[in-house]
Amino acid sequence: MNRCKFHKISLAGIALCGGALLLACTQRAAQTSSSTASQNEASSQNEASKPPELVSQAGHSGPVYSVAFSPDGKTLASGSKDHTAKLWDVATGTVLHSLKGHSDAVYSVAFSPDGKTLASASLDNTVKLWEVASGTELRTLKGHSDWIYSVAFSPDGKTLASGSKDKTIKFWDVSTGAELRTLKGHTDTVISVAFSPDGKTLASSSWDLTVKLWDVATGKELRTLEGHSEAIDSVAFSPDGKTLASGSEDETVKLWDVSTGRELRTLKAHSAYVNSVAFSPDGKTLASGSDDNTVKLWDVSTGTALRTLSHLDHVLRVAFSPDGKTLASGGGDNTVKLWDVTTGKLLRTF
Repeated sequence: MNRCKFHKISLAGIALCGGALLLACTQRAAQTSSSTASQNEASSQNEASKPPELVSQAGHSGPVYSVAFSPDGKTLASGSKDHTAKLWDVATGTVLHSLKGHSDAVYSVAFSPDGKTLASASLDNTVKLWEVASGTELRTLKGHSDWIYSVAFSPDGKTLASGSKDKTIKFWDVSTGAELRTLKGHTDTVISVAFSPDGKTLASSSWDLTVKLWDVATGKELRTLEGHSEAIDSVAFSPDGKTLASGSEDETVKLWDVSTGRELRTLKAHSAYVNSVAFSPDGKTLASGSDDNTVKLWDVSTGTALRTLSHLDHVLRVAFSPDGKTLASGGGDNTVKLWDVTTGKLLRTF
């Protein structure tokens, strides 16, 4: 399966795929062009009725592939195709640090549970650890043989998981940088990894159309979840660890019972790939970001779509603030947007 989605550049109409410049996937363009045009028109009308939001002038120069809030909610991290990760002051929109060191796109960022360390995963096949306070690079983790799409810290902060195009997941010792274990089982790119809240289980999603659950202590594969008809680009555990959400290129979000692997519900409203899913801290709301240029907020208990928020291009990542009041979204329009979850109001654009 030839996928160019990891280097979307809608404005230029080209994508960097497999190290060579190729025309962006025309089939997707044909499928989404008409809906994108109507959404952009509606978005423009909505924006015209709003006071202009504050816009940072020191933002990314390429699509924003990842966003993450610090545990205290005061700092936001973003990773971009421009090869950088940035740390932002949430209250002011000021860039605190621009983290430079990767030689290719930064596809995933994650804060350690204590908020002192940031991990960044890149298409340069490495993971880097950074000191948040100073922006200093602490360590580079090397071991994957291909692009790395996702990183996640264990709840105790001692272990880092990474998922790669080399079809594997690796566990790393955060304090030493040592590779602890390699999990093999997927037959295609591993695009997303997430630890359960208790740290005992890891979920991974892949372009092989499956989600797998793994025992963190032993590395044993516990269960394979099947039901999506296309690649699965994102997974997230609910705060209580009982439910797993998955977002897929089949344009749906699915909710799964973690203990049994049973599919609980399918959420349908997006009209293009679903790139990212995230639970609110209270577990009542799910956010999803899509290539249809929107973020949707869902009622987890009923599966009802509550609200739609619009970017000017693909929405590549979503993340809730720790207090659940704010949602961050990163897009193919090179921006990070902050939204009021209750009202849907756009608060700020970085």
